[in-house]
Amino acid sequence: MIVAAIGIGAGLVSALLFGVVITGSPLAMMLSVIAPLPIFIAALGWNHRCGLIAAATGAIAIALTLTMAGGIAFALGWGLPAWWLAYLALLGRPTPDGSMEWYPTGRLLLWLAGTAALITILGVLALGQDNYESYQNAVQQGFDGLVQGSNETTPDGEAAAKQIVSVFVSSLPLLFAFNFVFILSMNLWLAGKAVQISQRLPRSWPAIPAMVMPRLAIGLLIFTTFVCLLPDPVGAVGLAATGALLAAFVLQGLTFLHYTSRQHPGRAFMLSTVYVLAFIMSWLALPLLAILGLADGAFQLRHRFRFGAAGPGSPPT
Repeated sequence: MIVAAIGIGAGLVSALLFGVVITGSPLAMMLSVIAPLPIFIAALGWNHRCGLIAAATGAIAIALTLTMAGGIAFALGWGLPAWWLAYLALLGRPTPDGSMEWYPTGRLLLWLAGTAALITILGVLALGQDNYESYQNAVQQGFDGLVQGSNETTPDGEAAAKQIVSVFVSSLPLLFAFNFVFILSMNLWLAGKAVQISQRLPRSWPAIPAMVMPRLAIGLLIFTTFVCLLPDPVGAVGLAATGALLAAFVLQGLTFLHYTSRQHPGRAFMLSTVYVLAFIMSWLALPLLAILGLADGAFQLRHRFRFGAAGPGSPPT
């Protein structure tokens, strides 16, 4: 009974955070980003059934108060992904010595990327080829109007700007999936911390700096990159999957830096600089972090480079 009540309450809060986006205010947009957080907390703090009740409650609330399409979008975009990722995070099995072996965080990150890609792909497929092309044309015309409205743009500059806009519009599935990975991972981390502080987290806190995705992720990235070259909407599906995997490798690049700098005296300054650069110069820092994550996954760099560590055999902290 308590689990159901908590699930219903979490679902209603999540639906409220999701629904305020219709106001269009910047604050509402920020609140909608943390819409999955109550579902994550319910699933991690109680059990996955509580999270499933929260997801269903939020979808029904959105469908009744807004539109049926909005309820479906909430369920597929926020509710079910939050429930599934929380379920995986608490998936474990007992070992012969009596301890628990929890689901590896590297595989969880790969599932997180797959979930973000699936959310974006469902959006692309829901539009259909004709509607997707119409959507691209509408976005293209909107940006073209901004370019033409600039009085300081020369004809050559206007043509170059339109070309850049065209590339940007074509890569929207990649950008959406890329951002979804960070949104989902941020909500999962925040929920885990909140539940851990309340002492309701049934598992020990994972060693996130030691997180490494399986090498399967590299093969998937190569495959999805080739799919990107196919015509839309198949090419858009490839872009979504590629964007999600690249974001996951960015996160793995960050964990590499955290892991290898554990005993370095300038660790705090170095990591702070990396995060600041990733925020203000994301066009440069994020691709470099993705390359670092790829190299780490392919060649196990973190076991070869340990800046400031005692040696190759020093145990992880």
